[in-house]
Amino acid sequence: MAKTQKMGSIGRRINYLWVIKLFWIFFLINICLLALMAHHNGDGFEIFRSVSGFYEDYLHPFRLLFLFQGIILLWQLLFGAKRVRRRLRPLYEMAQTAEKLGAQVNQDEDKFQTLETAIKSISPNQTDSLETGVGELAGLEQAINNLLERMRENYRQQSRFVGDASHELRTPIAVIQGYVNMLDRWGKEDETVLQESIAAIQSESIHMQRLVEQLLFLARGDIGQIQIESKEVDLIDMLQEVFEESKMIDETHSYHFDPPDTPVKARGDAGLLKQVARIITDNAAKYSEAGTEITLKTGENQDGTVYFQIQDAGAGMRSEDVPHIFERFYRSDSSRTKSTGGTGLGLSIAKWIVDKHGGHFDVLTWEGLGTRIKITLPREG
Repeated sequence: MAKTQKMGSIGRRINYLWVIKLFWIFFLINICLLALMAHHNGDGFEIFRSVSGFYEDYLHPFRLLFLFQGIILLWQLLFGAKRVRRRLRPLYEMAQTAEKLGAQVNQDEDKFQTLETAIKSISPNQTDSLETGVGELAGLEQAINNLLERMRENYRQQSRFVGDASHELRTPIAVIQGYVNMLDRWGKEDETVLQESIAAIQSESIHMQRLVEQLLFLARGDIGQIQIESKEVDLIDMLQEVFEESKMIDETHSYHFDPPDTPVKARGDAGLLKQVARIITDNAAKYSEAGTEITLKTGENQDGTVYFQIQDAGAGMRSEDVPHIFERFYRSDSSRTKSTGGTGLGLSIAKWIVDKHGGHFDVLTWEGLGTRIKITLPREG
């Protein structure tokens, strides 16, 4: 209200100054007109000596002009201030907006300073959360806290990954070094020691080679260097190949595959999808007793997506282990995994491949009864 009154006062002042200026403009115009008319009649300035002559000859023609000028001055005096205020309103509104923005900037600056201080007090290695106490920043706080939690989880996974990778590489190297030392001491003369050392070195070298290859695969995948060739994949043919290979290299289990009558087509990289099937089948064989059956199956879901699955009658998994089986180097039973020669990276690689194909896993397991892993993929377009 006060600012509106101030604008009205400014408008009246500007109008008053303009009325005074307009009055003097009219006065000068009238003087010039009188002088020109007197000169035109040839009387020069003698006309001003006779008041009666001045009134009769010259003032009468100017009566209408004076009246018109008076009306203009009166109208400007009465209504000019309103017009001035109307002309000044955009500038006034602009000033008001600038003032509000300035106040908002100051308020936001204070809030962001509070936010900056709160962020600086957070430890990246602890479980601290961001709290500023400012209601307007509640949504931003939640977003930052979610981001911090994801960053911390990634940091924990990377730390665990580096530690586990170092451990996995350190173990075969230590075994190889041990057998090399034993060869150096006794292997030259003892045939038994020589054969045992060679077999152990070969086994650990193969294990380390497999581990390094898997680590390189995941590293290249993380930085986007693995090219995925997208084309039509016949899942029946793919599983048939895995079925025949598994029977050939593993005679201790009974493999079963009953292909469906209708084609099952997906779109993706045939080699990578076959690698997923091999990984799951290999795990099923590792954690199943000899003589048990491993079943391969493929088909179409009711929603039009396609799938392939591998089911075993092995040891199964604990329910608390299932959410972590795709984490790198995760082992629900380290001694058992060690005895089977696993690296703890196979399912991580399978998960990466399936994710890149837009698919997902369904894991059904019961401890002591076995596990069924189903991979669902988009249908061939």
